[in-house]
Amino acid sequence: MRVGLVGLGRIGTFHAATLAAHPRVDEVVVADADGARAGEVAAGLGARARIGDAFRTDAVVIATPTATHAELLLRACAAGIPAFCEKPAASGVDDTVRVLEAAKQSGTVVHIGFQRRFDAGYAAARAALRGGGLGVLHRVHMITADPRPPAAGYIATSGGIYRDCHIHDFDILRWVTGREVETVHATGANRGEAFFAAAGDVDTSAAILTMDDGTLVTLQGSRYNGAGYDVRMELAGTLRTQVVGLDQRSPLTSTEGLQPGAEPWPDFATRFAPAYAAELGAFLAAARGETDSPCTVQDALAALYVAEAADLSLREGRTVRVAEVVR
Repeated sequence: MRVGLVGLGRIGTFHAATLAAHPRVDEVVVADADGARAGEVAAGLGARARIGDAFRTDAVVIATPTATHAELLLRACAAGIPAFCEKPAASGVDDTVRVLEAAKQSGTVVHIGFQRRFDAGYAAARAALRGGGLGVLHRVHMITADPRPPAAGYIATSGGIYRDCHIHDFDILRWVTGREVETVHATGANRGEAFFAAAGDVDTSAAILTMDDGTLVTLQGSRYNGAGYDVRMELAGTLRTQVVGLDQRSPLTSTEGLQPGAEPWPDFATRFAPAYAAELGAFLAAARGETDSPCTVQDALAALYVAEAADLSLREGRTVRVAEVVR
């Protein structure tokens, strides 16, 4: 396969190396608004990469800023080119619906990048819950905490912590439990840099979600978890409680003496490196017609609806039904 890659920031560069090493990829065609950057990445990958039109290929990977996702996905659908796109599919609900309709009408494979679905821990939790090993699920607790905040310029265009960060929690919650979120009550605080408040965002978040079967979910987030990158999911059932993300690199210190056995995870790219590689492999299989897309635009839209409800709840200080924001 010849695979195009648009956008060579941090995650795009990681994807470029993953694609170049994949046994089913013959050539990676890279493109970026910064031509010098594209040249550097192509040169670093050697003979299996070159600069060119990423859409004159067998499949395309989109890792550009969020505001560009919808138009690039619409271009891929119009050309009938299978596309992988980092989350979200678009910067808002209306554009996400446009992409969804275009994908349906064209029949083009569109895979949205929610890498947690390809993490071994989340997959094991899903299997345990679906297989009855936890009993009846009563509650879920989720944490996503970054060790340091992104740049001010990123925050200004991110869409807020619930759309930018917690959308991963909303997607994996649906995927692991197989249930939908009915209501959200979200809040937040600003304890750090002033640019969060200036952008209408928060740096610390908390929410209570109710699923359609009555299961209660609590959620916490932070842009200032100085001990390291912390992402966990706790599922408590009538038979057993299972935790995803509690390992030797969890940035936790116990007052009872239990200590991490290795350096804490420094960032999301390191923590989820195997998952990122696995999801690209799954996309390539779908692009070749060997499997269905494992993470569709419909999935992305469902997670976005929960994020929209959470953001509305944060701003209005009330419980919001997800149905209120559904188009």
